[in-house]
Amino acid sequence: MSCRNTELPAQSNFFPRSASHPAMQLQEWLRSLSSHAELKGSKAEELWNLLPSLSTSSLLGLGAVASLTVYWLLTRPRPMRPPCDLQAQSVAVGGDPSCRRSALLKDDNLLEFYYEDIRTVYEMFQRGLKISGDRPCLGYRKPGQPYEWISYSQVAQQAQWMGSGMIAKGCQEFVGVYSTNRPEWVISEMACYTYSKVLVPLYDTLGLEAMVHILNLAEMSIVVCDREERAALLLECKEKGMTPKISCLVLFEDFSQAFGERAKKCAVDVLNREQLMELGKQNLKDPVLPQPQDLAVVCFTSGTTGKPKGAMITHGNIASNTSSVIKILEGSFVIQQDDVSISYLPLAHMFERMIQLTMYCYGARVGFFQGDISLLMDDIKTLKPTLFPVVPRILTRIYDKILGSVTSPFQRALLHYAVRRKQAELRRGIIRNDSLWDKLVFNRIQASLGGNLRFALTASAPISSTVLSFLRATMGCIICEGYGQTECTGGCTFSLIGDSSTGHVGAPLPCAMVKVVDIPEMNYFAKNGEGEICIRGPSVFKGYLKDPEKTAEALDSDGWLHTGDVGQWLPNGTLRIIDRKKHIFKLAQGEYIAPEKIENIYLRSVPVLQVFVHGDSLQSYVVGIVVPDREVFVEWAKERGFEGSYQELCQNPDVKNAILEDMRALGKEAGLKSFEQVRDLYLHPETFSVANGLLTPTLKSRRADIRRVFQEQLANMYKSPH
Repeated sequence: MSCRNTELPAQSNFFPRSASHPAMQLQEWLRSLSSHAELKGSKAEELWNLLPSLSTSSLLGLGAVASLTVYWLLTRPRPMRPPCDLQAQSVAVGGDPSCRRSALLKDDNLLEFYYEDIRTVYEMFQRGLKISGDRPCLGYRKPGQPYEWISYSQVAQQAQWMGSGMIAKGCQEFVGVYSTNRPEWVISEMACYTYSKVLVPLYDTLGLEAMVHILNLAEMSIVVCDREERAALLLECKEKGMTPKISCLVLFEDFSQAFGERAKKCAVDVLNREQLMELGKQNLKDPVLPQPQDLAVVCFTSGTTGKPKGAMITHGNIASNTSSVIKILEGSFVIQQDDVSISYLPLAHMFERMIQLTMYCYGARVGFFQGDISLLMDDIKTLKPTLFPVVPRILTRIYDKILGSVTSPFQRALLHYAVRRKQAELRRGIIRNDSLWDKLVFNRIQASLGGNLRFALTASAPISSTVLSFLRATMGCIICEGYGQTECTGGCTFSLIGDSSTGHVGAPLPCAMVKVVDIPEMNYFAKNGEGEICIRGPSVFKGYLKDPEKTAEALDSDGWLHTGDVGQWLPNGTLRIIDRKKHIFKLAQGEYIAPEKIENIYLRSVPVLQVFVHGDSLQSYVVGIVVPDREVFVEWAKERGFEGSYQELCQNPDVKNAILEDMRALGKEAGLKSFEQVRDLYLHPETFSVANGLLTPTLKSRRADIRRVFQEQLANMYKSPH
């Protein structure tokens, strides 16, 4: 991204024609330049007082040098000014260094709204409608075709028709949306907000049992689906009496006559979206505007530790979180009407939704991918986005692809030298894509991402410092990192523009107060700036839908949200994520893993005595340590044609693969998702015990100690190809 350069004065003013002698011309020229801040001062005065004594050739030479100097001064890249002192990005609250808030705030009053008249999601979209009107809002494409666009005014109109149609079909408080990312998803969402309904996103990885739980808990009567296959799953549940409340299914695409007749038999109305909108036109209702305290969406977790929990997010939660991001970016990155974002991350999660809602607030555009992740790069090249929401797994793939494309030693040396030169600029706060190195080395990389990127935001999981620093140089755009969770409406910390350092997730957003609290059993103490991360502020959710017990676990009596993540305050006021209080962890693609659940399934394998499942937040899969059962292992292996002692069998890779195959079969039978299944194993001949420090006195795994003891083996499993 090119920095904005100071324009040169018009030629008629830059080279005065009134003076005839070269000395007089140069004197007048320097006098005119003295108005520029770069040339003010006594040195300039001394220079033009000496000019009349110089020869014409000397004056011409001096003029050429002066011209080049002035041109460089006026056109050299300018560093971006960070919004605050990068060595003091947060401020202690009440003198307590373990509790901090954004340095952008004047006092301890947290930010609720950036614009006083925009306090709900409905009002955010209306602001975009006023700015852009009949200009593009939502884009989609067919294979091999350019993007087609739906305007802001069309989205608003269709949302009113859909909302009125839902009311005519007896819609109650909650509306389910079960679809991949596409314009109709957003229009359905806006239909809910136009009439103060509550959106409940559904998605495939929830699983059928969890979806039934959600449909019944929210007592949903109407669900909007993209195609017949998804609607058929819900209809099957209705036929079996599992979801008695469902009475209407709305499809974005056409459905078969057979499906319609099947639905009719179990008292379910099926309409396509056009039919629903036509019904809405005939029964048009005035908008029922939501208030900041009203529910906007209930986001259900994927339920890795039991039934999914529905986080209740209000319009005020969303407005405060969006406002905080706008506040952080003001002055450095302002979203414009012509900006465009690519939508491919699941709309069922708050990260993608918050990006989109911020875009709508400024009348900008959102283009949707075709629904096939393998075609994403083609969609990006066609759309040419300026804003790129991304997860670490995709950035790591880009990084690997760049390095993999470098074949010769010369190319490798040139690439790394160019990266170092750009990183040196980044340390000075200069972010651009028009340097010599961009034109010679990085232009193909930037072109593969559309060539127009101005801003990228990575979240959902940690990113490697090496990858982040490398891509900040090669992509030529601002790349920020955020941290948060659904329960605080997406984000609670955000790295600042101009901060090129890595290894942290930024300082608190202006809407959030963040503190760390003691975890004595893990040896983390707030007095050392370490502990469980807790969040309070206007972006923190209301609780879990109809689940006071889980709500009380997450929110304490003072309104602090306990995240379960372990953080450490750095000297510059930013937060580093260093551990997880509970054993749940997140993979690089953002999926949560509950290792103990997986271990309990794998323990059913005959030759397995003990198992430890490990995941790295920078990796996309899990691996395991298995202690075989001495009493049955040798015989089990012999039955499968393997000979040798217990120790020898533990070192046999074919035996390991046989155990791995048996465990994965059990996992599949138990319904484990592909990302929950271990990719590789290490067979360890010694039993985990209290004596060797790998079990607690109550015979539970000492997970941190097991990770430490098997650090080398775990690292090797991730290095090996799978």
